[in-house]
Amino acid sequence: MRHFLQETDVALPELGGLFARARDFKRNRGQPGAAPLAGQTWAMIFSKASTRTRVSFEVAIRELGGNALFLNQHDIQLGRGESIEDTARVMSRFVHGLIVRTFDHRDVERLAAAGTVPVINGLTDFLHPCQIYSDALALAERWTSGPDLPAALRGRKIAFFGDTACNMANSWILGANHFGMKIALAGPAGFARGAEIQALLARSGHAGAYQFTTDPYEAARGADVVYTDVWVSMGKEAEGGARARTLAPYAVTAKLFAAAKPDALFMHCLPAHPGEEVAPEVLANPRSIIFDQAENRLHMQKAILALLADAARRP
Repeated sequence: MRHFLQETDVALPELGGLFARARDFKRNRGQPGAAPLAGQTWAMIFSKASTRTRVSFEVAIRELGGNALFLNQHDIQLGRGESIEDTARVMSRFVHGLIVRTFDHRDVERLAAAGTVPVINGLTDFLHPCQIYSDALALAERWTSGPDLPAALRGRKIAFFGDTACNMANSWILGANHFGMKIALAGPAGFARGAEIQALLARSGHAGAYQFTTDPYEAARGADVVYTDVWVSMGKEAEGGARARTLAPYAVTAKLFAAAKPDALFMHCLPAHPGEEVAPEVLANPRSIIFDQAENRLHMQKAILALLADAARRP
């Protein structure tokens, strides 16, 4: 793996090792061990504010023996007119890898294409692969104690509710298919999948491999996982009132959660807005694993960084 820009960048034969390494990092945190990022500096270029992504990556890099350099959009020339390609070429002379959290997904692709160091997608408006892999680890931990964590995901159904056109929905469509899971999405008709994710699915060999419905109870039926995200993402604040009215029928209430399997798990990538996209009692349900998801950002991202460490070298 040269970069981690989307879920399918980890080849299927690599999944087992990646998940196992993440679990080992989790179990052995704080104990002496290998430092795969020793002597390396990774730059974190963030155009969007963050809690979990920033903290988990900074801690991960340092615990793996590396140095984290945080740069927001006002700290570098990228925010004042320098081309993405020139930024990639210059940064490749200074650091061993880039973690990028930005708006346009094409920006991370251009950085990866022009630079000579690994690039990790920390979030774009199109995809959020680090979150999906961390979520998948949380699910696998719940469903198996055996060595083959990805095998525990196969055949399971995830139901996604609300803004089914958001980056988390896109990433779960791609990730679920990559992991061998089933996925159903429930949202308003106007939130059906766009051309970009359709094209990516086709290139990945998963064209049409999901269910979309306007009936939330249809999506919940038989689901092992109930998932939602905020209705108003960064950059869409002006649409808040209209989106809330349109998406209200797709809020995850206790009744909707009960329509899934009796042992279904609830997930949310956080931050959550109780009383909007999810009821407070669902967030507090014993089968809500939202903080396991958040914690696993650290451990899975360590595994991703370690996998890329060999490629993270000065030219």
